[in-house]
Amino acid sequence: MENFSSGTYFDTLTQLLKEPGNFFSKIPQDAGFKEPFKFLFLSGLFFMIASLISNMPEKPVIMGMIFLINAIGIAFITCGLAYMTMVMIMGKRVTFARLFGIYAFSSGVTLLASWIPFGFIIAEPWKWFLIGTGMTRSC
Repeated sequence: MENFSSGTYFDTLTQLLKEPGNFFSKIPQDAGFKEPFKFLFLSGLFFMIASLISNMPEKPVIMGMIFLINAIGIAFITCGLAYMTMVMIMGKRVTFARLFGIYAFSSGVTLLASWIPFGFIIAEPWKWFLIGTGMTRSC
């Protein structure tokens, strides 16, 4: 994942959809923030555009920024809470960057379906399944 492009995005997406356990077990130990953040950001952009088109709000720029910040921010917040819990229970065995990668990839995949009305019913449990798979396979 050194040079992140649209091809890399779709390869990552395909791997996460087909074999999430295999994908998470192949993430290098020293993987940083860059690639997971790019994946999350591109998925967040798709989520923002799809949400704007489906909702047609009065102030699309403001709502678009809210959708995008929310999509990315929730991954950071939940990852931060998970990291604090993990450090309290197990110590610093896993880096924040590694845990963020799991949350970013899992959230990024599910953002593609989250904009659909009632899509969260499928997307949210799926996201937590992916996070659990990522934590067991790569932590």
